Amino acid sequence: MAYRTDFGSIHQRPLGVFGAPARYVQGPGATWELGRELQRLGFQGPVLFIAGGTAQRTLAPIWQEQLPPVGLQPVIDAFGGECSESEIKRLVAMSDHHGFCAVVGAGGGKASDTARAVADELGLPVVITPTLASTDSPCSALSVIYSDEGSVTGFRFYNRHPELLLVDTEVIAKAPKRQLVAGLGDGLATWFEARATHESHRNNVVGGKPLTSALMLAKLCHDILLADGPAACAAIDAGVPTPALERIVEANILLSGLGFEIGGLALAHAVHNGISTIPGSHHNLHGEKVVIGLHTQLVLEGQPQSEIDEVFRYCQQVGLPTTLAQVGIDASNDAELMAIAERSVIPGETSHNEPFEVTAIAVMRALKAADQLGGAYL
Repeated sequence: MAYRTDFGSIHQRPLGVFGAPARYVQGPGATWELGRELQRLGFQGPVLFIAGGTAQRTLAPIWQEQLPPVGLQPVIDAFGGECSESEIKRLVAMSDHHGFCAVVGAGGGKASDTARAVADELGLPVVITPTLASTDSPCSALSVIYSDEGSVTGFRFYNRHPELLLVDTEVIAKAPKRQLVAGLGDGLATWFEARATHESHRNNVVGGKPLTSALMLAKLCHDILLADGPAACAAIDAGVPTPALERIVEANILLSGLGFEIGGLALAHAVHNGISTIPGSHHNLHGEKVVIGLHTQLVLEGQPQSEIDEVFRYCQQVGLPTTLAQVGIDASNDAELMAIAERSVIPGETSHNEPFEVTAIAVMRALKAADQLGGAYL
């Protein structure tokens, strides 16, 4: 395990690096294939399931029915809600009583992050079965670590990705629409951050230079989000998987996940990390805060107003935040804005992947300007 608080360089030579899950499975009713997929990977014996509330209610009965006939015993533990050091330590301690062959994370992004951390501590392979399309976390080989109160404290980076990422779109179609919309916000930043990292010739999250494929995947993610986002929201309102929802789920989870790791992160996620230090923001979802970071990034980069307007219009259309107040931040509180800005430019933060020097005062000014622009889209 590598435990760092930054996304700094791993390699000295300018090598391109591409990392991804070993296998991706998506579709309606995919949960029913989990036993066969785990058997295909050669797993036998007890499996630790770190399960969020929806997973416990809707998926656990399927696991308990399908896994024993193929030689797997699900040991299900309720996820505590935060990917914190204390939660990781609690779950690792369960291995004292079981000889687990793998760890499965089932739930939202924080459950995925926790499962990766626990699997790494135990030296086991990890499988992710998200019940939400709210972040691109399931695809990655890292965990965002939070305090028990919900502030970002650092990151863990791992040597391998999930062995399997299995996405049941019937489950995701029945999740709250706000969760899917937050995933749109997280995914929307992917192309713009990968573009900035490429322009600055900085490293991606897996420790190498972004390859051409990274930029193409990030741009494809962007294009699908713009084309299918509203129709996917309608499918969630109806509670059914549709072709548009299938494409958005793939974009939110797989394309955005690959795009951010092999394309790179920039100011949008750094501002998210700053916003997360403000208690008033803790009720907001990851993607809701990331999209505020995206508005800030585009303003700070001086991008064409047509591009900025397109992003704001999209956010208005699908229900993403356009102002600081919508994520619990007082735009008139300069001390609060400076705290966000200073956190976003600490050494090693992804804000330094921008193709110019980024300072706290510049971020603070961009936060204010973006908020002013966003007010027209309420």
